[in-house]
Amino acid sequence: MAADANNNGSLLKFGLPKGSLQDSTISLLERAGWKLRQHHRNYFPDVNDSEMKCSLCRVQEIPRYIADGTLDLGLTGKDWIHETGHDKDVVVVSDLVYSKVSNRPARWVLAVAGDSPYKRPEDLAGKKVSTELMNFTKEYFEDANIPVQVEYSWGATEAKVVEGLADAIVEVTETGTTIKAHGLRIIAELMQSNTQLIANREALKDPAKLKKIQQIDMLLHGALDAESMVGLKMNVPEDRIPSILDELPAITAPTVANLWNKDWVSVEIIVNQSVVRDLIPKLVELGAKGIIEYPLNKII
Repeated sequence: MAADANNNGSLLKFGLPKGSLQDSTISLLERAGWKLRQHHRNYFPDVNDSEMKCSLCRVQEIPRYIADGTLDLGLTGKDWIHETGHDKDVVVVSDLVYSKVSNRPARWVLAVAGDSPYKRPEDLAGKKVSTELMNFTKEYFEDANIPVQVEYSWGATEAKVVEGLADAIVEVTETGTTIKAHGLRIIAELMQSNTQLIANREALKDPAKLKKIQQIDMLLHGALDAESMVGLKMNVPEDRIPSILDELPAITAPTVANLWNKDWVSVEIIVNQSVVRDLIPKLVELGAKGIIEYPLNKII
């Protein structure tokens, strides 16, 4: 397969985000079935798939590399696709809602010092705003007819207000914890963003690359969907099946199979992990025995 992929130019070039999203992305890929082996200070990890080649890139650069064909497929933020002006130059294959520490969208927020008088974005007229997301921030304040001075932040953005270098910041957060830890206060949420799987238009015209992209998309979603779910398997007295089934919040109908002992059946379901601690005691009370809980890698 490797020789075929290289000879016909169908080796898929897959850009992965390095930095804050790197660990969670590699973990997701491994659950989806792709094992990556990184070399020290090497941005081209080995992958156990002869049909693709992986590169670690900054999320800010991936949209450009996808647009110009340097990469065929990439994972980057919705925010950076817009910020770099490549909204119309790439194809969004799908949304993948995961981030550095959680499976929820990131938020770009407007924050000020906790003891400042600013309560609304309008209060910042004539003030200085520091951010890494320059184009979007300028666009936001221009659309709102609020004149501000937007300055680029090369890092440690939260400290800009504390050090008196800016009156406000526009920064990305998942939980708001870091912003609060710096003594800042959020006065507005400007945008929600999440990871997106994006592709080069020409790559999608290649049948082999298209097939690989569809495979990656399906299995990444399957791995994400499985994160919050677990499987439960149990033995149930035949006369207790109706009451047991009434308690099961399965995503599909439970699987019920006959056992050698005709008075008992085996029941297997997939449920949200959050309900398990309350569900298992109820199942025991209703007569279930030999309950096994097991993790899932993918749900397709």
